[in-house]
Amino acid sequence: PLGPGWTLLDATFRAGALVFGGGHVVLPLLETGFVPAFVNHETFVAGYGAANAVPGPLFTFATFLGAAQTVTSPLLGALISTLGIFLPGALLMAGALPFWSALSARPAARNALAGLNAGVVGLLLAALYDPVFTSGIRGPGDLALALLAYAALSAGRLPAWAVVLGCALVGWLAL
Repeated sequence: PLGPGWTLLDATFRAGALVFGGGHVVLPLLETGFVPAFVNHETFVAGYGAANAVPGPLFTFATFLGAAQTVTSPLLGALISTLGIFLPGALLMAGALPFWSALSARPAARNALAGLNAGVVGLLLAALYDPVFTSGIRGPGDLALALLAYAALSAGRLPAWAVVLGCALVGWLAL
């Protein structure tokens, strides 16, 4: 068996290699790789919420998970996880870039990408349901707060950090 550093690299590399279309697709892959082997479910969901509150790519959530694990030092875990999540895309780009013009001109390749995009929508819905909905919505009050937060983000155009802080305040007051 490989050591914990290699196991971290494996978990994040697999998630980075299997993503297509957006960072939220990696959520179930990261959950499978990190929970419960490296972090508990509560830490995972809390980190995911925090990652959505700050600007930047969701891939940086892997950096948080690497720092939150307890089998290596936080700095080493964060470095390994960051490298692992971004390395597959960098390798793919380096390998495919010379062929991209010819490949993108083919109708079959464009159709394949359209099919992959449809699959990504399904993965995003699955990631929204589990673990986000199943662990975050425990009753009608939670559902109402989530819908209000969504309305504040989409219709109210409030910044994500303000909505997260507002939801945290409502949750704290409800305790």
